[in-house]
Amino acid sequence: MAAHEFILQGLTARTHGDVVRELFDVADIQRSIISVAFLMESGVDQIAPKMAPHVGTATVFAGIRNDITSYQGMKRLFDAGVALHAVDTGTRHLLFHPKLYYVRGKKLARLSIGSANLTLGGLNNNIEAGVVLDFNPSDKDDRKFLKDLEAQFDGMTAAHPDNIFRIKKIKRLDALLAAGLLADETNMPPPKPGTSAKPGSSDPTPRMKMAVPAIKKPPKKAAAPKPPAAPVPVIAVPAGAAAPVVAPVVGSTGVSFEHVWTSKDLTERDLTIPTGSNTNPTGSINLDKGLLGAEVDHRHYFRDEVFPALTWTPRSVTVDEATGTFQVVLKGIDYGSFEMQIRHTTSTDTTSYKQKNAMTRLSWGDVAAEVKRPDLIGRAMSLYRDLADPTKFMIEID
Repeated sequence: MAAHEFILQGLTARTHGDVVRELFDVADIQRSIISVAFLMESGVDQIAPKMAPHVGTATVFAGIRNDITSYQGMKRLFDAGVALHAVDTGTRHLLFHPKLYYVRGKKLARLSIGSANLTLGGLNNNIEAGVVLDFNPSDKDDRKFLKDLEAQFDGMTAAHPDNIFRIKKIKRLDALLAAGLLADETNMPPPKPGTSAKPGSSDPTPRMKMAVPAIKKPPKKAAAPKPPAAPVPVIAVPAGAAAPVVAPVVGSTGVSFEHVWTSKDLTERDLTIPTGSNTNPTGSINLDKGLLGAEVDHRHYFRDEVFPALTWTPRSVTVDEATGTFQVVLKGIDYGSFEMQIRHTTSTDTTSYKQKNAMTRLSWGDVAAEVKRPDLIGRAMSLYRDLADPTKFMIEID
């Protein structure tokens, strides 16, 4: 019987990221296959260094038309030189869903099969189950199994040429992105809470303890807000004529948002529930470096690049103030929209500025009643900006 190992990622110290990276430690690799439903750049990042010496042996099959597999993830693999295949079932009601990672060396073949996609969640952050199996290519039964496995994947493209195809040119990926069949990680949809909460409702459920720390994906740097679209001209209807049928316009709550900031783990101070005897609640959260890249100067980023479309007015000689509309989603529950104030310190000669402390603060205002919760401590806050209306935002804490 083949050697085997069971992985229950999240509840044990082993992750599928560990497993997949170890696959590429097999000596004398002659063939490797990756098959996943969902693929994102953050997942490719987890295995790319170990996979790099073996890209000439690698074939990847990834499902598309699923709102998750991304252009950036596919391009990363294409640029690396793997034999990259897209699987398009032609309908959103039929998913290509097998999750399999396989390598075959001269003396050892190893297969990981289970629930883990090639995403950051699949390889590290989610609770995922899988089995790792070792095979001996010299063994008759093992050799037959490995041959059958490879043959089934190798035969998919010929059997389904309209739905499974190799990406041979970058223009093909560009076309899939333009057709909406690949997601764009620079313009991913925000959280879509399925339920709403009434003010004052509580959900004390703590975040489940994982054996492995979550890896947080840093946000992309905010892009310059687009100017508002020109209003649609009103066409006068002649007397006695039937009014034209006008399709409904999707408001800003139905458009995409861009992810512009994620905090580090939230503290009691951030949530305005400090426990120290000498510490008073400030009623605000500092918009600091968080997970922004090293190239982003957070001291100016929020005022100049995240909130430039707001109307700023002087509150004092050194502080400007603005108000924006923020939809608040806590642990997947929508608490509605709130008007919230942002204050920015303009001084650049202070000790605080020189120490690269936060210059911008978001006042919780009426939201304070909802975020004063111990179960939110240690979670992360993400900030999203409405692409259609840059004066509107979404806050998610989860």
